[in-house]
Amino acid sequence: MKRSMMSFLSFVVIMIMPGTTVHAYDLPAVNLGFTSFLDGGPPAGPGLYFTQYVQYWTSEHFRDADGDSALPSFADEDLNAWIGLSQFIYQSNTDIFLGGKWGLDVIIPVVALDLDYGTSISAFPQDNGSGLGDILIGPYLQWDPIMGKNGPIFMHRIELQMIFPTGEYSQNKELNPGSNFFSFNPYWACTLFLSPKLTASTRIHYLWNDKNDDPGRNFMGADDTQAGQAFHANFTMAYEILEKRLRLGINGYYLKQITDTEMDGHDISDSRERVLGIGPGLLYHFSPNDHLFFNTYFESHAENRPDGTRFNLRWVHHF
Repeated sequence: MKRSMMSFLSFVVIMIMPGTTVHAYDLPAVNLGFTSFLDGGPPAGPGLYFTQYVQYWTSEHFRDADGDSALPSFADEDLNAWIGLSQFIYQSNTDIFLGGKWGLDVIIPVVALDLDYGTSISAFPQDNGSGLGDILIGPYLQWDPIMGKNGPIFMHRIELQMIFPTGEYSQNKELNPGSNFFSFNPYWACTLFLSPKLTASTRIHYLWNDKNDDPGRNFMGADDTQAGQAFHANFTMAYEILEKRLRLGINGYYLKQITDTEMDGHDISDSRERVLGIGPGLLYHFSPNDHLFFNTYFESHAENRPDGTRFNLRWVHHF
């Protein structure tokens, strides 16, 4: 009798809240706050770089299309995500286009998801545990810094980043390490030296997503789905406190989905995601070849996705 009642409650939740589970996590995992200060160029010139990222994201609220709580209060959702990225970059010293030097960027993610509720109703979004995420590969062009009397003034880069569906995925789970579709996520990154000590940086992405031919359980009867297109950007400003050692600043990101998610070629209304994250950060230079970043982000203005707090630790080594 107890199991029958729980199944009935799950059915009721699905019927009265179809948008909640359909719209959660339609977009793939993208760069929200992983990169920050001095993003317009490599810290030590040409060569091979290894970067290790560890990001912790915690959230207690799923948001609907109006930014309100998407789940009833008794759901008491609690999402914890650990994301590790191992990045390999090769920066050449060879000009190939308008002074831009070619390079290659490869990122291998590992994701651990843990989503708990204050109830056992299984109709709410569920996580798919831990596993390999979607591998990113991006050829890019890096331009040498434009120099002034007191040092660099401006440096920038363009990368044609691609996200391949290599990650763990289950159509019976809403939160997966992988997306199960290919995405094209090119970006332009730049750093402006407002003074020898004060810098401003940004990285601006466009996101296009291919179809998912194995859509999740909440797209009932669908043959395929396609997440909408989006723009997302990281932005920072930092001041050098200790010469060639320590920079402190503010960092943020903004994600805005600009087209609806589609199901079997038809738009799903009120499906666009949005989130803003802002917080403090620091960059410590151990040497010209070793650099440590720490960033904190407090999220707000979220729509059709969870919001919470992110902590990001990043170590960069130049061989």
